[in-house]
Amino acid sequence: MASSKVKTLDDSSFDEALAGATGPVLVEFTATWCGPCRMQAAVLERVATEDPELVIGAVDVDDYPELAARYGVRGMPTLVVFKGGQETNRRLGLANEQAVRALVMAGAKPAANAMQAPPVEENRTQSRA
Repeated sequence: MASSKVKTLDDSSFDEALAGATGPVLVEFTATWCGPCRMQAAVLERVATEDPELVIGAVDVDDYPELAARYGVRGMPTLVVFKGGQETNRRLGLANEQAVRALVMAGAKPAANAMQAPPVEENRTQSRA
């Protein structure tokens, strides 16, 4: 499934890829028997060619079911974006090049831009006696 531009990840190389990356890492959870996964692999190959700085990896869920379970992957293809070793975005199903780039861009935003809970207002309601 993976190519020279899309790295095949296993139990040990998965964590190394996340730890060694300075930018976002896009991981496809895939399976050899999955038709849409083969189409997704071709899309990821094109994205990798156009953006050589982006780290893209592929995990075969049949070979490494522990990794799939660790990230709650139940369907393929599942694309997961990691930044700083943490999952920042995810998509289930076949995605075209534009959707892949949007997924990565949204997942690459700094944590400071993450959605925050609204401030708590004091005395919002007063009890009536």
